[in-house]
Amino acid sequence: MFKNCLKVACRNLWRHSGFSFLNIVGLSIGLTASFLILLYIGFELSYDRFHCKADNIYRVVVDLETPTGLLKESKPAWAAPYHMQKEFSEVESAVRIWEISLQVHKNGERYNERGLAVDPDFFNVFDFKLLTGNREKVLVDPFSIVLSKSMARKYFGNQNPIGKPLDIEDFGFVGNITGVMDDMPGNSHIAADILVSITTFFTKNYSPGMNDNWEGYSPDAYVLLQPNVSSKVLESKFPDFLERNDGDNMRKREVYVTLYLEPFKDVYLRSDRYSTISGDSNTIYVLAIVALFILLIAGINFINLTTARAIERAKEVGMRKVIGAKRRQLAFQFVRESTMVCVIAFFLTIMLSALLLPFFNDMAGKTVSQSVFVNPDYLVFLFGVAILIGILSGVYPAFVLSSFKPIDVLKGSFSGGLKGVRLRKGLVVVQFAISITLIIGTIIIYNQMDFMRNQDLGFNKEQTLLLNSANNELKDAIENLPGVTSTSRVSSIPGGDNDITYSKIVNVDGNQQIVAIDAYYIDFEAMTQFELKLVAGRGFSRDFSTDSTEAMVINEKAVKLLGYPSPKDVLGAKFEQGERSGKVVGVVQDFHFKSLKEDIKPLTIRIDLGRLGNLAVKLKPQDVLSTVASIEEKWKALEPKKPFEYYFLDEYFDRQYRSEVRFGNLIFNFSLLAIIISCFGLFGLTAYSAVQRRKEIGIRKVIGASVIDIVRLLSKDFLRLIGIAFLIASPLAWLAMDSWLTSFAYRIEIKWWVFGFAGVSAFSITLLTVGFHALKAAFVEPVESLRTE
Repeated sequence: MFKNCLKVACRNLWRHSGFSFLNIVGLSIGLTASFLILLYIGFELSYDRFHCKADNIYRVVVDLETPTGLLKESKPAWAAPYHMQKEFSEVESAVRIWEISLQVHKNGERYNERGLAVDPDFFNVFDFKLLTGNREKVLVDPFSIVLSKSMARKYFGNQNPIGKPLDIEDFGFVGNITGVMDDMPGNSHIAADILVSITTFFTKNYSPGMNDNWEGYSPDAYVLLQPNVSSKVLESKFPDFLERNDGDNMRKREVYVTLYLEPFKDVYLRSDRYSTISGDSNTIYVLAIVALFILLIAGINFINLTTARAIERAKEVGMRKVIGAKRRQLAFQFVRESTMVCVIAFFLTIMLSALLLPFFNDMAGKTVSQSVFVNPDYLVFLFGVAILIGILSGVYPAFVLSSFKPIDVLKGSFSGGLKGVRLRKGLVVVQFAISITLIIGTIIIYNQMDFMRNQDLGFNKEQTLLLNSANNELKDAIENLPGVTSTSRVSSIPGGDNDITYSKIVNVDGNQQIVAIDAYYIDFEAMTQFELKLVAGRGFSRDFSTDSTEAMVINEKAVKLLGYPSPKDVLGAKFEQGERSGKVVGVVQDFHFKSLKEDIKPLTIRIDLGRLGNLAVKLKPQDVLSTVASIEEKWKALEPKKPFEYYFLDEYFDRQYRSEVRFGNLIFNFSLLAIIISCFGLFGLTAYSAVQRRKEIGIRKVIGASVIDIVRLLSKDFLRLIGIAFLIASPLAWLAMDSWLTSFAYRIEIKWWVFGFAGVSAFSITLLTVGFHALKAAFVEPVESLRTE
C-alpha cells in the first residue's frame, strides 16, 4: 500500500512538474531564509555563554552623580575591584581588563596589535582555552605575555614561543611569553590577540599606587562570585564599602559613586552603559519576527498552492472511492504526499543554506556559523517545521476532497465550499499584510540610515586623513606637501572616544559649578581646519600668549548647562580643569563629536600640546593617492619605528553605523524574499480561482465579454484583498517603526508617502502576478470551458 501511494505521489509530482517546482522552491526559500536568521539569532544569543562559570560572573559598573547630572559608566575606578576581592568573602576573584594598542617590534618590522592588560586571575574567571602554560601562574609575573595561536604563528612560526622575548616598543619593555591561548571566539565581547600582565603597567609605566586609585575610571572590571551568592545582597554592601574607602574624596570632588553588578551574560545584548560596544536586543527581536513572518508566508504559500493543485484531483478521488478506497486512506494519501514534498524542500533547504552561508556571513559582518551542521538542534527544529507545514497543508485536501460523494465529483458538480474560499482569501490577506509591513519597514530603515549619513554634523569631515602621531615635526613636513591643504593635531576624533574631566566653571549665579564634561584638546589650527562655527567670542590664536594655558572654548550645550541665557554671557567665566585655570574666551556651535545615536553633550575645548596623539591632514581632492604616497614617505623618514597606518575621517565616522546598515540590508533582502514567496501564493490562488470559474468565464465570453473584462473579473477580488492587507499593515508598521526609531537621538519623521509607495508596490505586484493567469484564462476558447456541459 505504501509503495503504491509513493508511486502515485511521485507520478503526480512529475506530471505537474511546473507546479511542483513552484511549491518546493517557494517553501525552500522560506525555510532557508528562516534558517539563516535562526543561525544569526543563535549566534548573537550565544555571546559569552561558553564560560562554565558565566552565571557567577558579573561586570562591575558605576553611576557617577555630579552636580550637573548622572553618568552611567561601564568602567569603575582602578581600586574598586582590587579592594572588593580583599574585603568581601563573597568575591572569589576580581579581574580588571584594560584595552591597549601595542606596537610590537619583531625582526626589524613593527606591527600594531590589539591587546588587553589583565589581572593574574584572568584564566581562572574566564574559560578562554589556554593551549600552553599554567592557568594559575601564566599572568602573575611582571612583563608576562600570553599570545593567541594566530599571533604565536605570526611572530614565531612553528617554534615553541614559551620563554621567548617580545619587544613591546611603544610601552618600552621586553615581555616574556608565558603562554599561548586559542584564538578568542567570535561570540565573546572580550577580544584580543595579546594579553599582558597588568602588573607590567603598575611597575613600569604607571604608578605602583594604582590599586588605591579611586579617581581613574579606565578598566573594565569583572568579579567571580562564590557559588550561591546573591549579587543583590552583595550590591547592598557597596555603599558602606565606598564610604570606608572613598567617602571623604567623593564629598571633596562632589562626585558620588554607586556600584552595580551587571550579569556577565547581559553585557553584550542588554547593557545600557555608555562606552559599551555591543549587540542590540531589538535587532534580535525584529529578526525573530521577520523569520516568523517568512515561515508564515512560506506555509501559507504552500497551503494555497497545494489546495489549488488538489482541486484538480477531485475526479481522481471520485474514481478511487468508486473502486473501494476508504476516506481514511485517501486522507492519509494527501497528507503523505504534501509531507513528502516538504521533506524534499527540507533537503533542498540544507543545500541552499550551505551554498548561501558564506554570503550571509559577509552580509551579517561576522561569521555566524562555519557550517549548517554546527548546530544539529537547529536542523531538527527545521525538519519539524517542514513536517508540520506538510501535515497542515495536506489536511484541507485530505478531509475536504475525500468527503465528496463520488457521483457528484465525477459529474463535475462539486465546490470547495465557502469556508475554503474564505480561508484562502484570509491567508492571502495575512501574507500581504506581512509583506507590506516589511516593505514599509525597509523603506524607513533605509531613510534613517541615509539621514544619519547625510546629517549636518556641524564640522567638516571630508577629505581628512588621520594618523596616529604626536610628532610635530611630521606635522610640519606633511603640511608643506603640494596635495595638503592644512594639518592639525587633536586628542580625540569625532565619533570616537574622548576624555571626560571633572572641572569647575563659574555658572550664571557666579558660583563655581563642578561638571563632569567631555573635553577636547587641540592645537591652534584645529578649529579652522574642522570648520567649527563660532557663535560668540573668539577661537584660539597665537596672538594671545595665554591661550595655550589659560583659554577655553565651550559649546552651546555647555552654556545651557551653566545656566547662561545666551552664549555671549558666558564669555570671561573662570574655569579650573586639572592643573589649568583661566577663562572662557569663545563658544562654538554644537557639533556631533559623538554618534548621532546620542544627543550632543556639553563640551570643553582647550589648547594642550601634551595631549595631542592624532594628526589630522586636510587633503586636496586632486590626486589623493599620490598625496598619500608622499605622506607615507615623510612618515617613514620621521616615524621609522611605527608602521604607517591611516584612515579617513568620513569613513571612521560612518563606521559607527555599520551594524544599522547591515541590519537594514538584512531586512531588505529578507523582505524581498517574503514578497517573492507571497507572489508564489498569489499565483497559486489565481490558478485555483481560474480553475473554479472556468465555466463562468466561458459563458461570459459567449455573451460578449472582452479580454479586459475577464482580466478585471479575476483581478478585482485579489486587489480588494491587497487593499484590506494594506489597511491592516499600515498602522502596525507605523507603530513598530516609530518604536524602533526611538533608539536614535536624531531621527526622521515617518512620511505619508512611505505608506503610499508600499501600497502602490503591493498593488503593482498583485496585478503582475494575477495578470498572468487572468490573461491565460481570458484567451481560452469558450468551447474548451463548456464542453462538459
